[in-house]
Amino acid sequence: MKLTQAQLAKYMDHTMLKPEATAAMIDQTVAEARKYNTASVCINPYWVKRVHEGLEGTDVNTCTVVGFPLGATSTASKVFETKQAIEDGADEIDMVINIGELKGGNDQAVEDDIRAVAEATHAEGKLLKVIIENCLLTDEEKKRASELTVKGGADFVKTSTGFSTSGAKAQDVKLMREAVGPDFKIKAAGGIHSLAEAYDMIEAGANRLGVSASVKILEEAAKQD
Repeated sequence: MKLTQAQLAKYMDHTMLKPEATAAMIDQTVAEARKYNTASVCINPYWVKRVHEGLEGTDVNTCTVVGFPLGATSTASKVFETKQAIEDGADEIDMVINIGELKGGNDQAVEDDIRAVAEATHAEGKLLKVIIENCLLTDEEKKRASELTVKGGADFVKTSTGFSTSGAKAQDVKLMREAVGPDFKIKAAGGIHSLAEAYDMIEAGANRLGVSASVKILEEAAKQD
């Protein structure tokens, strides 16, 4: 597989979710996203206004996280976070499912949680990605979580937060693709550090990549252009 640097950049949510991220680190992430014209900048909700303003005049989206990184906040809290983030300038919301309810077999609670956030997101014409945290799930649970993401009305299913025991794996992306069919979108995130790993995820079926190593990977891609 071979994409130009510009093509690959549009797969990337350039990510800075570290709890210790300072304003200067956020501004650097925005500057890099502007330079390479990535799909989005993904940050914690506190920074949404700053990032939205910093991306003015570009087609780079502002992406933020909800119920992050555990997914164990109430649905009402997730909906409130979503509405506030959109008001602050977010274009894309990445929410974490209620992992415990999924593992406990309470699929209705998981679907209802997703649907409530999807409705709040879509009411403002924005995109919702749903993080299922594959490293904590069996293959059967990954499949079920992916199907519930579709049923709940989201736009993407996403592999990982990057904050648990491991991140994206190509075999999980393939399993998710089988579960959601050819047209639903998938985001692979967590532990993608090289051009080869980025290509592995795209070849497995990912439509978007959550990456903090975007600059390194895109510079690698430029050498192959």
